[in-house]
Parts: sequence; structure tokens; C-alpha cells
Amino acid sequence: MKKITKKVIWFTGLSGSGKSTLANSLISQLRKQKFSCILLDGDEVRSGLCADLAFSESDRIENIRRIAEMASLMIKQSDFVVVATISPNDFLRNKAKKIITGKLFNLIYLSTPFDVCVARDTKGLYKKAFEGKIKNFTGIGARFSPPKKYHLIIDTNQSKIKDSLSQILKMLNVD
Repeated sequence: MKKITKKVIWFTGLSGSGKSTLANSLISQLRKQKFSCILLDGDEVRSGLCADLAFSESDRIENIRRIAEMASLMIKQSDFVVVATISPNDFLRNKAKKIITGKLFNLIYLSTPFDVCVARDTKGLYKKAFEGKIKNFTGIGARFSPPKKYHLIIDTNQSKIKDSLSQILKMLNVD
């Protein structure tokens, strides 16, 4: 097995950009290579540990803080922690980076266009937000600000899953 440096891989992007899809593919590939890894999916965390939070600014901060704290604990026992969460601005992403520590934190920005994300709406979230059923939904009622700094940028509308995964594995030096 290759000697690797432990890393937290933090996917950011709009809902529907492909964060969960790529995160699950990455976990699968890392496990095939016998690395220990854990996935923290923002949707799953929101339905459990963060079920008490809504989408206000203070709730978003607390949501990211909890996810980052979990990632920080888990990376001590694993080779990789993969996080898939919108984390809609640099303040939140930098907060996560500080909790995890910069040397472990690797940001991957999925720059998939808004209209593509809306068209993919497999969970019906954009539809509910357009109907006013979800307040402050990122991309509609709340802004998503692309990161100023990242380790890798991928437009999943232009890159197939296999190609995106290959880029990520190369970045992690496990290709």
C-alpha cells in the first residue's frame, strides 16, 4: 500500500452539482485500494445530527461547525474523510478549514451551472424552494459564493464521473 498523507476532502457546490455522487464514488474507489475512509454527506447529517437546524445564517454556521468537528475527530482514525456539503461561502469553508487544520483540508469546488443543478433536482428541493416551501434555499433564497481558493475545480456538466474521479485521485496522489 502506498504511504499517504491523511486528508479531509471537502466537496462544495450547489445542490445538484454532484457532490454526493462524486463523494460516494471516491469512497468506493478508496476502499478498493484498501484505504480507511468515512463519508459525511450534508443531507444525511442534516437529517440526524443537525435536524434541529434550519437555513438561517446562524444555523448554517452551526451546521458547518458540527460537520467540521466530526471530520476533525474522524481523520484521527481514518486515512480519508470525505465531506459533501454545500458550504455556500468562504466564511463557512474557512471556518471548517480552521477546525480541521489547513494541512488536512482539501477543497474541491463543483462549479456545475445553476440551470444544470436545477434540471437534476432529484430530491425536488429546487421545486419546493421555487414554490416557497423552503426558505433561504441556497441558489434561490440564499446566495452561493464560489470559493476564491480551492485544490481542484470540476464542472460535472462537462466532466464524466470517471474523469472527475481520476482528477481527484491524482490530486490525492492515490491514482
